[in-house]
Amino acid sequence: SNYDTDVFTPLPSKISAVSATAYGASEASDIAQRVIADHIRAVAFAIADGQLPASSGAGYVIRRILRRAIRYGFSYLNLKEPFMFKLVEVLEREMGEFFPELTAQRALVEKVIEEEENSFLKTLAQGLAKLEEFLASDDKVLDGQRAFELYDTYGFPIDLTELIMRENQRTVDMAGFTSEMTAQKERSRAATKLSTDDWVELEEDDVEEFVGYDYTEADVRITRYRKVSAKKKEFYQLVLSLTPFYPEGGGQIGDSGTLVQGDHTIHLTTTKKENGVIVHFTDDLPAELGGQWKATVNVADRNETAKNHSATHLMHEVLREVLGTHVEQKGSLVRPDYLRFDFSHFQKVSAEELATIETKVNERIQANYTLEEYRNIPIAEAKDMGAMALFGEKYGDTVRAIKFGSSVELCGGIHVPATGSIGLFKFISEGAVAAGVRRVEAVTGRGALDYVNAELAKLRAAAEVLKHPQDLASALQQLKEKEAAAQKEIDALRKEKAMGAVAELENGAEAFNGARAIVARTTLDAGSVKDLVFKLKATPGTLVILGNVVEGKVTLSIGVSDDLITDKGWHAGNAVRTLARHISGGGGGQPGFATAGGKNPDGIDKVLVEWKNEFS
Repeated sequence: SNYDTDVFTPLPSKISAVSATAYGASEASDIAQRVIADHIRAVAFAIADGQLPASSGAGYVIRRILRRAIRYGFSYLNLKEPFMFKLVEVLEREMGEFFPELTAQRALVEKVIEEEENSFLKTLAQGLAKLEEFLASDDKVLDGQRAFELYDTYGFPIDLTELIMRENQRTVDMAGFTSEMTAQKERSRAATKLSTDDWVELEEDDVEEFVGYDYTEADVRITRYRKVSAKKKEFYQLVLSLTPFYPEGGGQIGDSGTLVQGDHTIHLTTTKKENGVIVHFTDDLPAELGGQWKATVNVADRNETAKNHSATHLMHEVLREVLGTHVEQKGSLVRPDYLRFDFSHFQKVSAEELATIETKVNERIQANYTLEEYRNIPIAEAKDMGAMALFGEKYGDTVRAIKFGSSVELCGGIHVPATGSIGLFKFISEGAVAAGVRRVEAVTGRGALDYVNAELAKLRAAAEVLKHPQDLASALQQLKEKEAAAQKEIDALRKEKAMGAVAELENGAEAFNGARAIVARTTLDAGSVKDLVFKLKATPGTLVILGNVVEGKVTLSIGVSDDLITDKGWHAGNAVRTLARHISGGGGGQPGFATAGGKNPDGIDKVLVEWKNEFS
């Protein structure tokens, strides 16, 4: 078979080594190894090409393939820890010569797969815990509602649920599961359903020309409209004879603005493209829609949006320059007030890297590169210019390219005439949104200035509080050191107080079942109580039970000396689980020490009476 060829055999060999299961050991394990070998190829090549696992679209297909392989390893090879990412090295060694993308992106591929494995294995662990609760019962059929809860709430695959039930001579009510799934889809559909009236055509016009690259005002006619109802809200959609309003696309939000005719004004809230037609949204319509209207774009918002969009292009180029060419855009949002950018990267962007990127973007802004716009050029010509095509975007035979200095991208959005118009660029956040995908948010222009001023105001306020306006960092360090010293002193005093209670507690000990039982209520902090329990139970033949109430918080601590564990089989963890019911709480631990927390302070008195039943 294909799996016996030189191309494939290194993968099963590695899988055998990782799983400690020889190929040929059993039909089930052989099938699992072949599935894993096949699936790692598909997943690794897709990620190297830029398609990351996701919860929808093509990314969901990749996630499903990867999770199927993980499930085979989990179920048939007893692989309970991430293992798929370890196979990328072998795959790259065998195929890297023919697929250089795999070599270039190997670190990213490994990181993404490992993070996906960790996430899914946690899901499996949660689901298995729920299934174990069911398997502890005498029921033979897992009802559809519980099976669907596992699938919907915990992400536990239904086929794995069926497999586990089958292995334990149980079954799943699949009819009930399907019914729950159908009901969920109906609820989801109802929540997102749009009710649209038919289009009302006012005049014939097959062509709706977009003039927004050159104009922010235009004389237009309304050619058709319709009413839309969604979530108890009604609004209207309009189609114009021509439009200066940019429709939402490429991450940039749609333009807002007005249509004016005499005393009548239609306020447009946004603009989108639906089935190739530019549609304008408004909450209200006048009775008469005929005739000519003056269309005016909200220029203030558009200009701020343009700054953020052009800054996004500059930042994209710098991200690749600083972090590496593996960086690819995975999503963006461009608004008047800020920009958001998702990109492929396998680790947190450090503060130093962010500072470098920010500086380089601002250098390009200060260089005041003039916008070079290339409309309706062949896509091959654009690529020859070095234009970046964004993964997942669909392009026609002709495209629009935007160039600022060395930054060239295929883009249909609105941009500044020169980078100097952006003014200032400032990051406001960086974080993870998915395995192998980072997100940055930034502000430009007036927004960046407002952000800087707000941060400086915080620093000034902190400096005034600390009375060190010139050396805030040093003042904070001194404060931190003083706090640490004070905490150390407090801890020492608490420990001294706790140890001072040893004699008093020992004097109150009672003989019980051949042991020394120290049972009492205290008001010490949790850390001191633990130290006290260990101090007391160090004496052979000692059982310690301390009920503690501090500021309304109830804790129960039990300690058992080692000899009592061996000779009498006493178990602090088992006892605390039972006694915790009296304080409306729960807990657990080891045979020698266990704790529980609760909500009922009055229950401590019950514990101090009932404890003997647990150690009889």
